[in-house]
Amino acid sequence: MNTVKQIDIWLKNEPGSLSNVSDVLGKNGINIIAFCVTTEGDEGKLHFVASDPEKAANVLKASGYTMDVKDVIACEVPHHPGGLNTVLKVLKNVNINVDNIYPCIGTGDITILIVSVGPAEEAMKVLSENWVRIFDESIYYM
Repeated sequence: MNTVKQIDIWLKNEPGSLSNVSDVLGKNGINIIAFCVTTEGDEGKLHFVASDPEKAANVLKASGYTMDVKDVIACEVPHHPGGLNTVLKVLKNVNINVDNIYPCIGTGDITILIVSVGPAEEAMKVLSENWVRIFDESIYYM
């Protein structure tokens, strides 16, 4: 089992900031496959998984963005009431906190979540032991 890479970049909370990031990535043939945006006051933070995380990080650095790259978990969640809790309850039972969580875009008949947790290796192990399907780098090509 392998984690996937999440890129976190800080943006100004103003019209066009997110569009500019999408434009830079799109012009370089990079697709955003999952993302979450949070804002507070004048600042925002974009958490995302790209189709080519190494190239995305290089392109964004060259464009002047400040970022962090971290390992996160991509896992399938059942699409029914309470399905999300199949992932959350497993992590709660072993005292693993979720830093952020968001869905992938356009994954067809399955729902894939990106889950950011402190001890990713331990979380992947316990999720797998509880029959939660974990995706590796193959998610970049879905």
